[in-house]
Amino acid sequence: MEKKSTAAGVIGGAASIVIIALFAAVLIFPAPREVFKSLSSGHPYIMGFVKFALLATVGEVLALRIRARAWLLPCYVGWRMLIWGLIGVAITFMMKTYSYGVAGMMEAKLLPGAGDGFLSRLLKAFYTAAVMNLTFGPTFMATHKCTDKYLELRHEGVRKPGLKGVVNGVDWHSFVSFTLFKTIPLFWIPAHTLTFLLPAEYQVIAAAALSIALGLILSLKK
Repeated sequence: MEKKSTAAGVIGGAASIVIIALFAAVLIFPAPREVFKSLSSGHPYIMGFVKFALLATVGEVLALRIRARAWLLPCYVGWRMLIWGLIGVAITFMMKTYSYGVAGMMEAKLLPGAGDGFLSRLLKAFYTAAVMNLTFGPTFMATHKCTDKYLELRHEGVRKPGLKGVVNGVDWHSFVSFTLFKTIPLFWIPAHTLTFLLPAEYQVIAAAALSIALGLILSLKK
């Protein structure tokens, strides 16, 4: 039996479309783009929080729309936005950490490909994406999987799920076999390689926007 759209879900769907349109307008038109670049450079962590809180949540709303064939809001959407925002701060920090680390290793000749040409920039972007997604990626994804499961259990009426209840409730086989072994090499590393080729002020918004694409991929799989 198909679910019917809720009023809150319809409002959330409309808001999601508006948010995507606003971010697109910021990237297209010169005046808001310069403001965006200035804010991203001057306040990277605040902007990282905002970008992920909005765009990643939009990804969840669109993914739910595909799965349920109705406009619905994820449970505890406010808490989800907060969690995504904090993840955005962490990702902003880690993207800089890995980017500068790889650049330093290339300059020290510890990684091949140092230079000023496009091939060197491509290799730097690939190294950064690969190292980040093979180390920080699984940790962040597992943490988000647990926060998701905690909110789901609370929504189902479990007042105190506890760490054991959350960990036991996660489908770790699917997480490892699909999320780690398939999405990381086939989606995240190539996508983040392109992301790290972008100017620094656009990298975090590109990373946040990728969460929308991944949400759609996961929905189609389900």
